[in-house]
Amino acid sequence: MSEPPSLYRDRDVHWFVASRFFSTAAMQIQSVAIGWQLYDMVHTPLALGLVGLCQFLPMFLLTLPAGDITDRHDQRRVYTWAARVLSLCSLVFAVMSLIPVRVAWPFYAVLVLFGAGRGFSGPSGSSLLPFLVPPEKLPKAIAYSSSAFTGAVIAGPALGGFLYALGHPAIVYGLCFLLFQAAALIVGHLGGRRFAPEQSLASRYERVAEGVRFVKARSVILGAISLDLFAVLLGGATALLPVYARDILQVGPMGLGVLRAAPAAGAFLMAFTLGRWPLKRHVGGLMFAVVAAFGLATIGFGLSTWFPLSLFCLFLLGATDMVSVNIRSTLIQLATPDFMRGRVSAVSMLFIGASNELGEFESGTTAAWFGTVPAVVVGGIGTLVVVATWMKLFPALRRVDKFNDVHA
Repeated sequence: MSEPPSLYRDRDVHWFVASRFFSTAAMQIQSVAIGWQLYDMVHTPLALGLVGLCQFLPMFLLTLPAGDITDRHDQRRVYTWAARVLSLCSLVFAVMSLIPVRVAWPFYAVLVLFGAGRGFSGPSGSSLLPFLVPPEKLPKAIAYSSSAFTGAVIAGPALGGFLYALGHPAIVYGLCFLLFQAAALIVGHLGGRRFAPEQSLASRYERVAEGVRFVKARSVILGAISLDLFAVLLGGATALLPVYARDILQVGPMGLGVLRAAPAAGAFLMAFTLGRWPLKRHVGGLMFAVVAAFGLATIGFGLSTWFPLSLFCLFLLGATDMVSVNIRSTLIQLATPDFMRGRVSAVSMLFIGASNELGEFESGTTAAWFGTVPAVVVGGIGTLVVVATWMKLFPALRRVDKFNDVHA
């Protein structure tokens, strides 16, 4: 039975996209500040790796239970409280910068709490969009949301680097506090379709396991999510950008902001292109192709010592990653029924969190052991190996032609 059209209001989509822009911009602004501040304090790439590890551990423990909570409660309320936790962390960072705290461990402690907040904000936020638009408009809405996301990833690092260079870290963190608060306020007032959860006697563990089994039983979803996990885990060059900005390219904190914005610029241009001309055919094979291009761009960046060439490689890295994200997100949303969206989103967010935050730890650790450039180059080569392996392990994903070939 189709939903009445009055349930879907264009303004809800616009406000949702605005909230995503605010929260993503805050994360990007804060990541520039915390990365530069800790590297300047400790002077080792391992300090950057620990930034990712401190966020990954609580995300790993909480994301799957958060997905179950999202399926049993209103996503809007879950996200609102999670965003408030994120804003509290930004406020604490600002206070520690004003005191100032000159040792690293208090910052890592707050990053653990920040990772916990992200563990709840990820599943609740990513599962909300299908309740704001009808199914036939979902691919275009995902591209629209992705455009806002990448726009924030462009503006956030550049603004963070600019404010950090010209002002004080507390100003940067204070802005992040306001942006997270704005995102919480917006999502708390969204309308759209409401999902009434089924009454179940299953325990929380059984419900979480049900979500994991659902993903495992669908090779297209599992292949798409795991491809992103291992490719980005190995090709996490962006975690080492403070090292490149300070020691290799020697462009300072403002240059770091530009480097952080370059992948987002490529992603934004690609998201705009996909919004105007959505993908229609050969989406499975295209996903493998763009992930391979991601690995090649990573290798190019790792070897570059020329700032413009580094920016170009990062631009390509972001553009190819956006195509992969668009394909993966659309396949997952179209293949997931309403009652399972929170848990499937949690599994997806856990993989994404592992690929990003755990990838930061992997990159920082290998850079400390073997050197920054070898760590990035080997990671890019590893991405190419993953693509070749996954094409053999998940032929069903490679054969997907149209998005409508998968369904809930």
